[in-house]
Amino acid sequence: MPAHNRHRRTRTRNTRGLTRLYTAAAAGGAALVVPLVAATHAGAATPAASTTVASTTYKVVKGDTLAKIATAHHVKGGWKQLYQDNKSVIGANPGLIHPGTVLTLGAPAKAVVKAKPAAATTASTGWMKPVGDAAIGTGYKASGSLWSSGSHTGVDFLVGTGTPVHVVAAGTVVSAGADGAYGNDVIVRHADGKYTLYGHLSQTLVSAGQSVTEGQEIGISGATGNVTGPHLHFEVRTTPSYGSDIDPVAYMAGHGVTI
Repeated sequence: MPAHNRHRRTRTRNTRGLTRLYTAAAAGGAALVVPLVAATHAGAATPAASTTVASTTYKVVKGDTLAKIATAHHVKGGWKQLYQDNKSVIGANPGLIHPGTVLTLGAPAKAVVKAKPAAATTASTGWMKPVGDAAIGTGYKASGSLWSSGSHTGVDFLVGTGTPVHVVAAGTVVSAGADGAYGNDVIVRHADGKYTLYGHLSQTLVSAGQSVTEGQEIGISGATGNVTGPHLHFEVRTTPSYGSDIDPVAYMAGHGVTI
């Protein structure tokens, strides 16, 4: 990658009308017009002590909504399925349910099981490869007349044009755009004070000053700048400037990533 005087751098039902709470004032068995997604309050739609998620019926009480009932009883398919299963007794308006109405709950949804925290040996290090498991073509410090410094200042990942390029760790974008022999590139400063560079992009997706998180897509691979074919040139530097490169393989290994 030669350069002049430097290296290449189903249609949803409209519920807007149901967002207010209306309560009929008539005593005993009054109809309730309530929002489908009203906030749950203490005691509302709470099953009795003897009720389990396997219950097949439920009697509506004052303050209930289909959403609260479906949530409290783990109804598979949520309030929409609950309404479909009971449309004949509820009527055309799912927001209008009467105290005393007996609803069929159907099959309960599977209980949600919280995932256990990952073991320390498999926990994320906060670092990752820029283009997955792509093979490396030209390695770090490969010698030759192709480079103005006499050797390669990064590693080249063999990827075709159009491959998403991800930042290897959280940081702040220092520059993004045209950069001489590097074509379009992105340079990111990380918390340890080091910089990573992603070169020959067909498109950059971030801008200078922008904060990025680990794995965020920052560009699309290409063949801009001084290249003989599409690939991603990846560098690690001690400063944002050319000539301050360090071994990217060793650097990434120090952060738990093998490339």
